[in-house]
Amino acid sequence: MNYLLIEVRPILSPPLTRCTTVLLSPTTNTPSYLIDAKNKSYKHQYANIYFTRLTMLRRSVEERAKERWKGLSGDPVYVRRVLDVIKSQLCWILGTIYMDMPLKANVLEDIGRDHSIPAPPPRDKIFSDEDSIMLEDESGRIQLVGEKVTTARLVTGVIIAALGVETPNGEFEVIDLCTAGLAPFAEGNAEADAMDVDGHPSSSTDEHIAVVSGLSIGASSPADAQIQMLVEFLAGEVGGPEDQKLAAQISRLIIAGNSLSSVITSENGEDEEERKPRRFGAAPQVNFSPHPNIALSAHLQDLASVLPIHILPGADDPSGAILPQQPFPRAMFGGAAGFETFHCESNPAWLRVGSGDEGAELPDASEGEVSTLPSTRPRITRSLLVTSGQPVLDMYKYLPTPPSTLVSIAASTLQWRHVAPTAPDTLWCHPYRERDPFVLRETPDLYLVGGMPQFGTGIVADEPKKAGRRCRIVLVPSFAESGVLVLVNLRTLGVQRVNFGVEGMSTGDGGQVDLDGKALAMEEG
Repeated sequence: MNYLLIEVRPILSPPLTRCTTVLLSPTTNTPSYLIDAKNKSYKHQYANIYFTRLTMLRRSVEERAKERWKGLSGDPVYVRRVLDVIKSQLCWILGTIYMDMPLKANVLEDIGRDHSIPAPPPRDKIFSDEDSIMLEDESGRIQLVGEKVTTARLVTGVIIAALGVETPNGEFEVIDLCTAGLAPFAEGNAEADAMDVDGHPSSSTDEHIAVVSGLSIGASSPADAQIQMLVEFLAGEVGGPEDQKLAAQISRLIIAGNSLSSVITSENGEDEEERKPRRFGAAPQVNFSPHPNIALSAHLQDLASVLPIHILPGADDPSGAILPQQPFPRAMFGGAAGFETFHCESNPAWLRVGSGDEGAELPDASEGEVSTLPSTRPRITRSLLVTSGQPVLDMYKYLPTPPSTLVSIAASTLQWRHVAPTAPDTLWCHPYRERDPFVLRETPDLYLVGGMPQFGTGIVADEPKKAGRRCRIVLVPSFAESGVLVLVNLRTLGVQRVNFGVEGMSTGDGGQVDLDGKALAMEEG
């Protein structure tokens, strides 16, 4: 009997190629949050920061206020010193906001407290009906009153101009307020100038930036399964063809703080695990990673071999507590430190990313990055401002919610041209003397805020009703709690969420999609 042998060969699709972007060198206006040897001194007074901040932003606020109140009836005059206001005369003044809040933590009270009695837990909010709003400059301060100022949702450290009249009681009744507004955009993208970031369609060749925060490796309730899924997804080793195509579009990963879990200690300083009673001879029951840094380094090494990584320190990480937090030492990440694609960044960090160049060389590409981008689309350069969330969470304590939200607070910092206005009042920061690095001389295209309790996104623009340049704000939640990875399209600034979870556990938004016993859900933001 004769047999006919037929060999069936599968039809192979072309291999996927990961999209690439280039990390560009900083410009003269790019902010730097690295503390050099000249500024490492701690002997300066913190008042210097407020004076420097007022000097840096005075001109921008003054020009915008003159334009805003030009031709106003009553012909208001500009009084350059807040103590020179004339009673019953319409005028406007300029200075720094100071919030006098009885519920705000007081360091002198902490020093004088009887430490035999435990301190009360920190408050979620510090605003109250007894708060006073002051405006101060080099000459002194004056109290602001009126409905306009109470509904303006201000925090300490904001530079504003206030239009009004001094009352017989010596207070300044505010009629209108003016801030610096958005700074000029950092990058001049011709395509992005007329782009509708909410409605522009996405392309299969668009580069994406992946952002994650709060891996919390070493926590007592570990998310090891979700983190392993995250690594496999970014490497293109999990999911169906569509998942792998999306993973191939991810050109780089940003880890926005809290990669390691903070150590939970008791009141007497002992680790919580050490307080549990043990049977003699029994091995300690450890439900967390005993070497979290080794586990994190292993994941970073796997990822650095396939795409560039930028890692920022956060509030829970073993880094300095004051802002700006300095980059991690590369040596603490083992094999990942050997890759040129692995970058340790400060918190905050400003990144310039180029994509879509027609194969031309990029002379300003940073060392260690690919200098050509094989593409047929016009080049787009994006500026990214990334923080681990401490400034936004600190300002959240000042404001009632609602009406304020985390997204609106982040948007306000762009309008105020300052990343962390409450530093150094209620947010620890370095005592700079000659500059305030948190002042924004340019507006980024993308503002990424890690360490948030939930996901959120929004658009901020000076003239929202007109087409033009806008900034996309993205709040990135804790991955250990939500399982959320955020993807941002660099061309359209569109946002997607990828939710990771395991069987029996919900993903970030409660939905699940079966994938070999796991869950991988995607949602447009």
